[in-house]
Amino acid sequence: MASSAGAPEPAGEELERGLGPRQVQMIAIGGAIGVGLFMGAGANIAKAGPSIILMYALAGVVVFLIMRALGELLLYRHVDGGFVEYAREFLGPFFGFATGWTYWLLWVVTGMAELTASAIYINYWFPDIPQWFSALVFLIVLFGVNLISVKIFGEVEFWFSMIKVTAIIGMIVIGLGVLTLGFSDAGDTATASNLVDHGGVFPNGIGDSLMTLQGVMFAYLAVELVGVTAAESEDPEKTLPKAINTLPWRIAIFYVGSLLVILSVVKWTEFEPGVSPFVAAFAKIGIPLGAGIVNFVVLTAALSSCNSGMYSTGRMLRDLASNKQAPGLFGKLNRRHAPANGVALSVSVMAIGVVLNYFVPEKAFGYVTSVSTAAGIWTWCVILTCHILYRRAVVAGTLPSSPFRAPGGAIASSIALAFLIFVLVLVAMDEDARISLYVAVGWAIGLTVGWQVLKRREQDVLLGGGPSSGENAKEPVG
Repeated sequence: MASSAGAPEPAGEELERGLGPRQVQMIAIGGAIGVGLFMGAGANIAKAGPSIILMYALAGVVVFLIMRALGELLLYRHVDGGFVEYAREFLGPFFGFATGWTYWLLWVVTGMAELTASAIYINYWFPDIPQWFSALVFLIVLFGVNLISVKIFGEVEFWFSMIKVTAIIGMIVIGLGVLTLGFSDAGDTATASNLVDHGGVFPNGIGDSLMTLQGVMFAYLAVELVGVTAAESEDPEKTLPKAINTLPWRIAIFYVGSLLVILSVVKWTEFEPGVSPFVAAFAKIGIPLGAGIVNFVVLTAALSSCNSGMYSTGRMLRDLASNKQAPGLFGKLNRRHAPANGVALSVSVMAIGVVLNYFVPEKAFGYVTSVSTAAGIWTWCVILTCHILYRRAVVAGTLPSSPFRAPGGAIASSIALAFLIFVLVLVAMDEDARISLYVAVGWAIGLTVGWQVLKRREQDVLLGGGPSSGENAKEPVG
């Protein structure tokens, strides 16, 4: 399979197609359930009250439009680079370069936060273990998982996702039991009227509810990982549409459904930032060891996110290297067909983050997640823009139609794009989250400078008659 148009894979350098339908499905499910739900929802509930359910539903609709747009592109032309390759095709080489490195940044930064969070969760049971030691152990184990085989990665992610799914379904079932049968300590106060009785659906006003959208969007980060797994799926024509089309019910059950039950069992006024709503609900119901169970689930969610980050960053660096937008060593695969050098670089940077997070203030974790959100929104905007341009090309007859067409076409993608821009405006209005935009400006400057250096080096090679000027030379970027 070509890694880019006209650039064939080196012999023996193809990624292993080791992800079966079961694993792709569960990776897709797990991608829609992260620490943003298990931990971040607490702060969002405290700010927005019951209206947070509407915010998750609204964002879920937009995320589905994004994923259908990506699905149409993936079935139009299979590429190893996923949406990064489409950025090159429809927006130009610079946008492929910028999107690839930005997606790498997204997962490396998220990995830093998740490793630190995992170490904190371990301290719940073993307070005497140094935080840096737990983080280091997790880093090494997940590094090994990503080097061994994509099948091992898929199996680990399958079970991580299974734990998260089981926990949420268990919470919903128990919560419904409390509401209908009235058992447990929460039975006397649990009622659906809790959704409207304490200040209404928008107790703090629509403005405060809308301000939670940035945190809500962070909870959905990683759903696009299905697009990265396309090159290693055994049967992408069947598994990808099924994984994407099941996204609405996953959002309806895991986000909207779980929050409806939780906010019916426990008054929204009893939630506070920094406390998982799942932990609070289990504590209110009075389930023995409930907090410990949820802590274990949140730990797996953090490890799952870090595991996915290592996987995706290695593939992004390989794609960039194959297009001469990153050092060539990142394009090489080990004997198990894994991009070991790219994963190693990402792990090295994540390790630096673990050390730094030991010394930073308490707001560091929030800053890191806001940077991840900004990078994620950039990625989604690129996907939607590429889809709009692709549909125009199909209408013009210059490109073939995809067998998996997105509902609403370019109009739906334009609406989703406008929504994402609106979320960025909300980020700019939030004092704590605004730092992510400052980082984004610095990152954009760095990418622009790096691109100019890259073009200059290629021009020097061509003028000097180096290897790139031979018959196998690629066209100069830009």
